[in-house]
Amino acid sequence: MPTPRPRVVVTRRLPAPVESRLRELFDVTLNAEDRPMTGEELAQAMAGAEVLVPTITDRIDANLLARAGPDLRLIANYGAGFDHIDVASALSRGIVVTNTPGVLAEDTADMAMALILAVPRRLPEGAAMIQRGEWQGWSPTALMGHRIAGKQLGILGLGRIGRAIARRARTFGLTVHYHNRRRLHPDTEAELGATWWESLDQMLARIDILSINVPHTPSTFHLMNARRLKLMKPSAYIVNTARGEVIDENAMVRMLRAGELGGAGLDVYEHGHDISPLLRDLPNVMLLPHMGSATFEGRMEMGEKVIINIKTFADGHRPPDQVVPAML
Repeated sequence: MPTPRPRVVVTRRLPAPVESRLRELFDVTLNAEDRPMTGEELAQAMAGAEVLVPTITDRIDANLLARAGPDLRLIANYGAGFDHIDVASALSRGIVVTNTPGVLAEDTADMAMALILAVPRRLPEGAAMIQRGEWQGWSPTALMGHRIAGKQLGILGLGRIGRAIARRARTFGLTVHYHNRRRLHPDTEAELGATWWESLDQMLARIDILSINVPHTPSTFHLMNARRLKLMKPSAYIVNTARGEVIDENAMVRMLRAGELGGAGLDVYEHGHDISPLLRDLPNVMLLPHMGSATFEGRMEMGEKVIINIKTFADGHRPPDQVVPAML
């Protein structure tokens, strides 16, 4: 890094203590309006910065990277995912990319578990009934959902978050199944009470609830396509707190509307905040505004990781959370 106080541009508002620390350590430009930068604004920021701190709302593709200034040497992403950054193009230009892994597992697992509990028990429908003033009192047949204990939970991606979900699920009496590219160590399986399925298709046909916990990569795009969705029981539920692009959203909506799936709990969407009206209108779906990591503790820890990555790089060392080609 050519300067002792590198020029840092932050694309969105961060928690106030994180911004204060950034000001103390670096020559920082903050986004006081807290709105996503346009492509042109991002290009201007990258033209003059030595470090860019983007978030998931910033699409940093090869065209933008081609307009980066010669001093841009680090993209310190505020977030664990990095599919919104063309990492290969950045690395080819000598730009290091970092992220903030490992701090959101418990928070995201809490949110996934909340959706696993809420949708089968029809909590969104009950809450909406109260808000509309339509509840007429208790009835033996009103809003009957499904018991969680004894059901089969399939976890697609048993990484940090998936393992945290598995621990919670066992407490609620769920039987845990999982599909990974690689099977976990038998000791880990025993600890979690998890059964590995080499075939995702076979697992999908047997579970009552699917929790999606894989990143968005070329190999996971529409991993849950129409064919795989049709393998699931008509009474099964889908919970997604990972990346919306993993599900063929149009196919899922068609099946939900046709009664070919029991319901869904979603915190992420295939097209970002552009959510299909057909999905919003479904009573058996709970939709959240990508708030899986939205805890004070988690967002502060993300900021601390960003600062450590920048400071380490500025001091001439390898950042601890560097994104390497093997991760792509």
